[in-house]
Amino acid sequence: MKVFVSGCYDLLHSGHVEFFRQASQYGDLYVGIGSDTTILNYKHHKTLYPERERLFMVKSIRYVKDAFINQGSGVMDFIPTVETLKPDFFVVNADGASEEKRQFCKDHGIEYIVLDRVPANGLEARSSTSIKKTLANNAQIPSPSLNLSEKGIPTRLDLAGTWIDQPYVSTYAPGWAITISLQPTFEIRERCGLSTSTRNQIKRIWPIHLPDMDPEMLAKLVFCFENDPERTDGIISGAQDAIGICMPGLCRHYYNAHYWPERIESCTDEHVLGWLENHLCMIPMFPRRPGCSVVEGKNITEIHVKALTEAAARCWDAIMNTDLSAFATAYQASFEAQTTLFPAMIQPGVQDYIDQYASLSDVLAWKMPGAGGGGYLALVVKDMTTFCQQHLEAIPLTIRRE
Repeated sequence: MKVFVSGCYDLLHSGHVEFFRQASQYGDLYVGIGSDTTILNYKHHKTLYPERERLFMVKSIRYVKDAFINQGSGVMDFIPTVETLKPDFFVVNADGASEEKRQFCKDHGIEYIVLDRVPANGLEARSSTSIKKTLANNAQIPSPSLNLSEKGIPTRLDLAGTWIDQPYVSTYAPGWAITISLQPTFEIRERCGLSTSTRNQIKRIWPIHLPDMDPEMLAKLVFCFENDPERTDGIISGAQDAIGICMPGLCRHYYNAHYWPERIESCTDEHVLGWLENHLCMIPMFPRRPGCSVVEGKNITEIHVKALTEAAARCWDAIMNTDLSAFATAYQASFEAQTTLFPAMIQPGVQDYIDQYASLSDVLAWKMPGAGGGGYLALVVKDMTTFCQQHLEAIPLTIRRE
């Protein structure tokens, strides 16, 4: 009898070996391994070990009859391997189970088996995610000037009011931008709307952590450092990026024809932040393409800017009241106002992603982070945990508390 399992196996650990042992009890075990290209395109990061090295390590495990590099792509990259191998059993652990895999096995006459993640006797439970977190923690360099409660430089997600931090927009009507500061619990891709340019500037000064100082003062320092007066490209980065990264929790900042906001309000209430986390997630799309200009064809008028500011105000009120329906409505209205002001945010291919996820009953609203043009879809969903279980490509978010 032939048994098949599939995975990346980039951080090979005892949990993988025990999984192979359990799977091999059903017959001769064959392993499909995600290629370097698949992992880069699907998980959006390079592998620690190249595919040939991962293949060598997996083949060396005594429970494995043979192993192959999968020639497909995405989460179902194993399809060509399975169609060639024709296994009797397809074994997954509970974390990797999906209805799509189950249906594939049914269509191909393969018995589908789901195993619980159980460590070998006397060993701790291991997962690639937990190992990455441990490595990140161990890599930190203690220093009295560093805030050790955070793991790495945060990023930010703008929830509403994007573009109002540019004076050429807020001069038509003042208003709020709303941001949340995010723990870097996922691979933060370049040119994808999560203010990586500002984050990279921060890393030039503080490579590991933000310094332990007043967050608003820190945000102003970052803003001034990024917008060096000797900068020759003529672009001034909006303050919402520095504020969204440096100030923990949920923030709104009020802009009135100036680069720096007139006032900043923060919310670190656990009930509110936990509620937001339960209704937000992101879907990876594609990076903003080289040469893409989202400001081309801009359509900035008073009525359009007021639509943006009014949506942001409603969005804040809905969050404070933890009113999901009102939040989704205002969130969506803010995005529609942004794309009315800057239609080039919707670059070719973006609408395909929007159409795909907008059609799902548990998706209530959507937008692109930052200036758009690609990157991610930031979704408002009925329940984040359930949605991420059903859509493995979805990224849950962790809001930075302090």
